[in-house]
Formats: sequence, C-alpha cells, structure tokens
Amino acid sequence: MNFKLDENFGKRTQHLFRTAGHDVQTVSSQGLNGCSDKKLYEVCCSEKKCLVTLDLDFADVTRFLPTKLSGIAVIRVPRNPSIALLEQLVNQFLKAVIKMPVEKRLWIIEPGRIRVHQSEIEEDL
Repeated sequence: MNFKLDENFGKRTQHLFRTAGHDVQTVSSQGLNGCSDKKLYEVCCSEKKCLVTLDLDFADVTRFLPTKLSGIAVIRVPRNPSIALLEQLVNQFLKAVIKMPVEKRLWIIEPGRIRVHQSEIEEDL
C-alpha cells in the first residue's frame, strides 16, 4: 500500500512502514513541511496515497473526505507521547491494515482500538 507520513513522523516510523512492505513517502522528503492541511490533502489525493498523521484536523470528514484519496489514518496520542507508545500505535495500525482495507476510509487509531468512519457513499453500496 502507498502511504504519506505527515511531518510529525520521523525515520523510525518510515522504517516500520517499509519493514511491513509498504511504499512510504514523507511530507518532509517532498519539501511540504508547513504546507496547509488543504494542500497536503490535495497532494495525497493526486498521488493516491493514504495520509498518516497526528493532526486531528484530518478527522473532520466535512473538510477532508476520505473517499477522495486512499484513506486517512489519524493516530491519537496523549500530550507528549513516548516514542514507545507512538511505535505501538503505528504497529497496531499496520497489523490492522492487513485485515481490513483503509482505502477511502477514515481510521482513528487509539491505544487498544481503531475506529473506522464509514462514509454515506460506502453505506449505500
């Protein structure tokens, strides 16, 4: 699967995705640091990549429709999370992606659970 990691992720997270066999690019590697959320969303749409982020703004499906790209994964962490917790949540997400597709969906990843937003379009199918 193709992923774009937001600027709040580093090389360790990239390594986790690559080790799991995924194609992964970062906002930083493309010189998109500091770009608007709208611009990042548009880039992910055009590249057909699933956005993985800590930015809760992307959980707003009225602004960022997950059906327009290869999915949005918002990892929710407490303030000042440890590296170990962040890696645990990324691994939790990577294990879940094997069982269920993230394409055109919004996933909210929290410790011990993943919430999947079903769009109206998908419910009608």
